[in-house]
Amino acid sequence: MTYTSGSGHHRQLREPGGLRETAARYALLPLRLFLGVTFLYAGLDKLTDPGYPESMEGLLQSIPGAAAPWLLDLALTQPEGFGYAIALGELAVGIGTLLGLLTRVAALGGALISLSFWLTISWDVGPYYYSQDLPYLMAWVPLIMAGAPMLSLDAAVAARRRRRGGQLFG
Repeated sequence: MTYTSGSGHHRQLREPGGLRETAARYALLPLRLFLGVTFLYAGLDKLTDPGYPESMEGLLQSIPGAAAPWLLDLALTQPEGFGYAIALGELAVGIGTLLGLLTRVAALGGALISLSFWLTISWDVGPYYYSQDLPYLMAWVPLIMAGAPMLSLDAAVAARRRRRGGQLFG
């Protein structure tokens, strides 16, 4: 790759389609892959655990303090159902995020799962930065805002719409 200097700047970096523009277009891809794989794995891990979701009731009752105790009370009404809902939610969020399918919806789901974990399971972890759930919550925000503009089914659908004058089918 050759760089031609022009008034102290690298020309290749400034040209449309140059390195900076390409890097900016793909900037969210590593985050999307990390969150997608992590949530997919978390859902599969729960669903393949022979003790899950029966262990949910004991886990929920062992939480010392929560910012949203009503969430714990709600989960304790049907701990096994709640456990399956969490696992299937993580699975759906992971698949949607990895495929880039309804990415903003999947990211919102991931953020809500992370928020519910932060307000319950890890609320009492101190100092707050020891908890992993708050950084996960914040990591979903860029995907909620930007979606998956590159290497995604969302981008493929948008491109198809553009080619067909705004129509997806027909």
